[in-house]
Amino acid sequence: MKEVQDHFFKLAKEEGYRARSAYKLTEIDDRFKLLRPGARVLDLGACPGSWMQVAARRVGERGLVVGIDLKPIERRGLAGHVVALQGDINELTRETLPERMEGRLFDAVVSDMGPDTSGVPMADSARSVQLCHAMLDRLPFLLRTGGHAAMKVYEGAEYPALLQRAKAMFDEARGFKPKASRAESVEMFIVCRGYRGPAKDAAPERDPSLPTRAPSKGWGTAGGA
Repeated sequence: MKEVQDHFFKLAKEEGYRARSAYKLTEIDDRFKLLRPGARVLDLGACPGSWMQVAARRVGERGLVVGIDLKPIERRGLAGHVVALQGDINELTRETLPERMEGRLFDAVVSDMGPDTSGVPMADSARSVQLCHAMLDRLPFLLRTGGHAAMKVYEGAEYPALLQRAKAMFDEARGFKPKASRAESVEMFIVCRGYRGPAKDAAPERDPSLPTRAPSKGWGTAGGA
């Protein structure tokens, strides 16, 4: 498996991507066609910027890519139709949208967010699922009806309920593990097509013992490896 990971690492260097995680979004989009020329794309957990690079190439100069992360994203080298912002998804509301995010809704919302890992698989999975719910909670004021989404999650006991919620909100939602993901990793991507709009949004009941705010690691910088 190490040879496979070295392959993606070297390929990222050769092709000018900031991290090999670029090939996760590349494979997702090749398979599910989430990004189209001229589209508006929001990237959550965008640091170090490899997903922004992929999205920018796929939507072209007529499109727009907005990336947000808890950590500052290096602007140098990014295309002119890419906007890098610093922020926290837990503080993102309709009223607090950054200026560059206002106006038309996005055509696609993608997320490589991941929590600070504790080494306890059940806890890490639960926090990862919470970040995904935080994203789904905000789709009514981020994603247009008919739009697409993809989000990283660590598989665990709460993963099936998250997938069911996504299926209720989209025409199609399924789990997918790109080849660029480590074989031993529990990360999975839920890929969604055809957002049905706010009327279909319904969060499942959650365990009240779990915190409502999941500590995040740069909105997903763990995925930038």
